[in-house]
Amino acid sequence: MKKEYYHVVTDKAMTLGQIIIFDEKHHSGVYNRVHELKDKVDDIYLNPDKYNENEFDHHLKVALRELALEEVRLKKYPDYPSRLASLYVSNTLEEAEKWYNLFIELGRPTYSIVKVEVNGNEFIGDAQNCFDGTKDKNRNLELAEYYWRGKDNFKGENPIIEIIVNGRIQVVEIIKENLELK
Repeated sequence: MKKEYYHVVTDKAMTLGQIIIFDEKHHSGVYNRVHELKDKVDDIYLNPDKYNENEFDHHLKVALRELALEEVRLKKYPDYPSRLASLYVSNTLEEAEKWYNLFIELGRPTYSIVKVEVNGNEFIGDAQNCFDGTKDKNRNLELAEYYWRGKDNFKGENPIIEIIVNGRIQVVEIIKENLELK
């Protein structure tokens, strides 16, 4: 079923009519960044005593989280899109504007907001349920399960809705462009 969403374009500009495929064979940049650290994650789980979690940088914590999320998804929620092969979108332009402004505040290259047409699956989650991965694999898997169940966030804070989609995605309209990056 085709559905339209809004996407905040970061890291690399998109063009009108562009088609993106996300599936088991077509992954996102997150996939590459996470899998570059897979050997390190495996070693952490095999030898946790040799690691001090205080020394884990942001990218390693993300890899620990994303690999746990993917393991749980594959075992229990295989119909949901993989966070490693998906596009993050919003249902409304207002939601996309909030993400756009946040990314600019964080200094992330933010090119535009586009409307996309998606023929694929979606998962609606709460970004508050994302977590920093630790050397405790069981805890990471427990938190990953909580994320995929789509329950109220464990922080007790207002949810931050994130929608991930996969399948065939086409840019059908460029809504807003950051002229500073043109």
